[in-house]
Amino acid sequence: MRAIPSSLDPLVVSEIDRRLVGVSVEHSVRIPWAIESGSRAWGFPSPDSDYDCRFIFVREPRDYLSLWPARDVIETPLDETFDVNGWDLAKTVKLLVRGNATPIEWLRSPIIYTGESAFRDGLLKLASEVVERSSIARHYLHVARQQQNGTTTLKRFFYTLRPAAALRWLADHPQESVPPMDLPTLLAESSVPKAVTDAAAELIAAKAVTRELGTGIAPAILTRFVADELDRAEHFETAQPQRDPAAVRDIANHYFRTQLG
Repeated sequence: MRAIPSSLDPLVVSEIDRRLVGVSVEHSVRIPWAIESGSRAWGFPSPDSDYDCRFIFVREPRDYLSLWPARDVIETPLDETFDVNGWDLAKTVKLLVRGNATPIEWLRSPIIYTGESAFRDGLLKLASEVVERSSIARHYLHVARQQQNGTTTLKRFFYTLRPAAALRWLADHPQESVPPMDLPTLLAESSVPKAVTDAAAELIAAKAVTRELGTGIAPAILTRFVADELDRAEHFETAQPQRDPAAVRDIANHYFRTQLG
């Protein structure tokens, strides 16, 4: 399974492919899922955006029985162009259970370097069975708040706008707990006024041709949208879990064991 848009530099994609093969060989792991994260996958890249490849890897079953387990993260050399690293499946599943939205986003990325559809579908199914909607909402609420602290730039504003759009998506889809990854889709699938969508599209278009948006004032309609969605989501801070923790752990353990063969 592979989905590479024409906007990606073929030479860079080839280097990412090379690094993924190298990781698999050097660490004796299987990589059933490798995608692009960051601004390119979120729908608002700049001309100089780096490449943020993220992958999920699975070790040999015997490695999980060691008294001295290997690291649950694999990293490759970081530079101005490449940021390629991945998480062990065990780490990924644990974070899902805790309500971390990052693994879910990886599974929903529109840019796929390599992937097994059955693996993705199985992990998404697990997410639907163990993830608390309130935990995912709190994740986005906290991410948005963190980005609101400190110096405000138009570039940084996107990192509050996307979580706010994810919160609106969750509000509009009460039976779902796995929102899309990219900002345009989040807005398109939500009950967002056209004026908000249009303003976001204009800002995305500006970022796509500008190396540095710099400081500035975001459109008032978007700052109001963000503020309203964060206020609306406040109730998630005190929401109680709806799932039985023991049952969730059993489901997660069963899924993990099936992946080891």
